Amino acid sequence: MTTRSITNFTQTGATLAALNRSSRNTLNELMGLQFTALGPDFIQAELPVDERTHQPYGLLHGGASAALIETLGSVASYILVARKGQRAVGIEINANHVRGITSGKVTGTVRALHTGRTTHVWEVRVHDSEQRLISAGRLTAAIVAGK
Repeated sequence: MTTRSITNFTQTGATLAALNRSSRNTLNELMGLQFTALGPDFIQAELPVDERTHQPYGLLHGGASAALIETLGSVASYILVARKGQRAVGIEINANHVRGITSGKVTGTVRALHTGRTTHVWEVRVHDSEQRLISAGRLTAAIVAGK
């Protein structure tokens, strides 16, 4: 539940195609991240679990999960503030990795915990294809004037 009413993502004009285009030539593209769903109060993205996202022991790298969490929270804030001429800048991230995974893909889903005037707080849950929780994280973004 948010402490302030948020704009419905599906009413902002954001599209999956535009979100995926924005990943070109970025870490998202290198990792194979794809935005897959945009709902009224959530955004989802998939990340492959393969040689691009493994740590040396063959498991999904915690940093890859953290990058997925950061990406989803940052994009969610951006969608809400860009049309106001503002920017969102990540200022704190945490992630708890609760289950290892060696192959397949994971799906991250972001939802707002707080969308205030100067900060946003996002919760991201990362699940495998069997809906088992892999990681859970939170991103805090500062809302600042755009350039």
